[in-house]
Amino acid sequence: MERLLNDFILLFTIIDPIGSVPVFIAIASRAAPTFRRRIAFRAVLVSAGVLLFFGVFGQFVLNAMGISLHAFRVAGGIILFLFALDMIFGTSKPDSEVSVVPKAAADAYDLAIYPLAIPSIAGPGSIVAIVVTTDNAKFSVLQQAATLGIMLVVLGIVLVCLLIAERIHRLIGNAGASIISRVMGLITAGIAANGVLTGLQGYFGIGA
Repeated sequence: MERLLNDFILLFTIIDPIGSVPVFIAIASRAAPTFRRRIAFRAVLVSAGVLLFFGVFGQFVLNAMGISLHAFRVAGGIILFLFALDMIFGTSKPDSEVSVVPKAAADAYDLAIYPLAIPSIAGPGSIVAIVVTTDNAKFSVLQQAATLGIMLVVLGIVLVCLLIAERIHRLIGNAGASIISRVMGLITAGIAANGVLTGLQGYFGIGA
């Protein structure tokens, strides 16, 4: 349970459901309700597909390329730390100043994929986190499945946030979303530092 809770906190802070709300508002605020729902569902489905792929096959790809998971932990920790700095300084999400009105279903699908699904929801930090938390050598298949289940729960929270995005935005405003994103960034920075230290410890066999 402690590991699952840690996975939930890690994925929740990096995926940052509240942080995607301003992006969604920017690209869909003037769209018809039907289009807004399509964008939300499409974005979460695409994000789930991308993250599930890396959760299931990510380590096989690393092994095929001759990259150890310890090295990937260090690289991932560095990337997460840079991503955390972006969150803290407010540049981790795509520009949300210009509203876009989808004119057709195809436009709605394009907006759902970019910038909402990638990189706002399933960004580099999320991909690195899901690969590290489904380590084949460290966790059983059941544990990995549980982690992927936690990821889907977080994406479910993202979907709910997108579907009620206007209410959330009225409640907290851009300033509130910015504050939450920065707090998440601070937590992510700590997680990233821990990942680098764990990777170095495993690579050099410290404490083995």
